[in-house]
Amino acid sequence: MKLISAIVLTGFLAFVLGTYSSLPWWIFVFSSLIVSLAIHQKAGKAFLSGFAGLFLLWTVLAFLKDSANDHILSAKVAQILPLGGSSILLILVTGIVGGLVSGLAAMTGSYLRKLR
Repeated sequence: MKLISAIVLTGFLAFVLGTYSSLPWWIFVFSSLIVSLAIHQKAGKAFLSGFAGLFLLWTVLAFLKDSANDHILSAKVAQILPLGGSSILLILVTGIVGGLVSGLAAMTGSYLRKLR
């Protein structure tokens, strides 16, 4: 139950901070850290909840934004990168990068909680 709560809270807090504030795009790092400090989990589960929360958020948001322009920009960017022109693969890479950063921030929060 804690894992699902942490995933939902991480995604929700990152969405709110990213959408309704003028803070930089990487503010989700602090939201993941705060959620991990608030909900006590072992480091592995904290990483998983941070990763899953932001991976799902960024993947869904990137797909929605990309669908609005018929995948034109993402297909061109995917041609520049070694992704074979696949816009879906570019969206997944975007989600993985955000998820890894968020997961590491959540794991850091779990370790910081142990120090107290």
